[in-house]
Amino acid sequence: MRNVLCVILGGGQGSRLYPLTKYRSKPAVPLAGKFRLIDVPISNCLNSELRKIYILTQFNSESLNKHISRSYKLDSFSHGYVEMMAAEQTMDNTDWFQGTADAVRRCMRHFNDPNIEYIVILSGDQLYKMDLRELLRFHTEHNGEVTVSCCPVDQSEISGLGIMGTDRDNRITCFVEKPTSVKEVKDMHIMKNNKKMYLGSMGIYCFNYRTLQKILTEDKSTDFGRGIIPNAFGKYKTYAYIFGGYWSDIGTIDSYYHANINLTETVPALNLYDKGWPYFTRARYLSPPKIQNSYLDHVLISEGALIEGAHIERSTLGLRSIIGSGSEVSDTIMMGNDYYETEEEAKQKNLGDKVRLGIGKNCVIKKALLDKNVLIGDDVQIINRKGLDDYEGDFYCIKSGIVIIEKNAIVPSGTVI
Repeated sequence: MRNVLCVILGGGQGSRLYPLTKYRSKPAVPLAGKFRLIDVPISNCLNSELRKIYILTQFNSESLNKHISRSYKLDSFSHGYVEMMAAEQTMDNTDWFQGTADAVRRCMRHFNDPNIEYIVILSGDQLYKMDLRELLRFHTEHNGEVTVSCCPVDQSEISGLGIMGTDRDNRITCFVEKPTSVKEVKDMHIMKNNKKMYLGSMGIYCFNYRTLQKILTEDKSTDFGRGIIPNAFGKYKTYAYIFGGYWSDIGTIDSYYHANINLTETVPALNLYDKGWPYFTRARYLSPPKIQNSYLDHVLISEGALIEGAHIERSTLGLRSIIGSGSEVSDTIMMGNDYYETEEEAKQKNLGDKVRLGIGKNCVIKKALLDKNVLIGDDVQIINRKGLDDYEGDFYCIKSGIVIIEKNAIVPSGTVI
């Protein structure tokens, strides 16, 4: 697989995931307690024996840069690399990346390995397990020039995806980006289990290297979904590779939240415990979690967590998460802490007996998303008391009924949200 280059798109502003993207880029958002979103496409590449990987980024990229440099140091004898490629100013162009296709177009001059024959383009904000070798095998067997990975979706999901129509050989014959009504795609359905389904683009593409060069030179569209792909199927041999496994676009707060909570199920849609397909991330040298006098059910707990006398259900707890006695936590994503706070550091905040980052004593936390390094005092209730769908507060917000406590926020004792 030395003739394949993988390009992961991670440069978007991530406005749909705000405030999680207030201080970090979208691919750097934590996932399942100990991972980050970027670990998913990288792990799929490495498990597929694809070891030449570029990550394109531009917004809030510092934490992502640190994560990549600390996590992925490939052996020099593997002929592989995982490298960041940020937007750069040149004499010809001083703008930021204007879209997914524009990002790849402006970085193509750096893809100068003479051995590269195929380029696989991946998104940085999706949760899935996919053997990319099957995609490449499909692409080469059909002698394709462009192949778009897609999965069957229900009618209710078509408005957020590019929808494809194909012939009997899976060659794409029509493409509609994010249709506003089913009328736009009425003749593009397929039948699956006696039900009408539609082929939605996964945002994963395979190009012949020379074909991509030619397309990006001739077609000045800035986005793959809105321009390049719709313009390509009439000129190039463009196929749809139908993926039958689990795939979730986690680009919104609602989808991100439910994807994380689903991972706590007895049999989740995505198996993180498959020894043949591990998900990689930065190795940390933290002590095992310590749990005392607590009740936990369907909970993912990361290294360094300290839990005492708590009741926790259907939740994910990130690195160094701390939960005090008498607290109840359910349906919650707790991202944990970047460090353990000393008593001296805590006293400087003048918060009385509350001396540690994390959740204090006798708190009730339900359907919430706690970003990193939050300090929640004692007797706090985060329960969306008024049942709001959307709201903006000083240190928190509510989106889709989910209460989000921003990174580094301090929630005083006795607060009720």
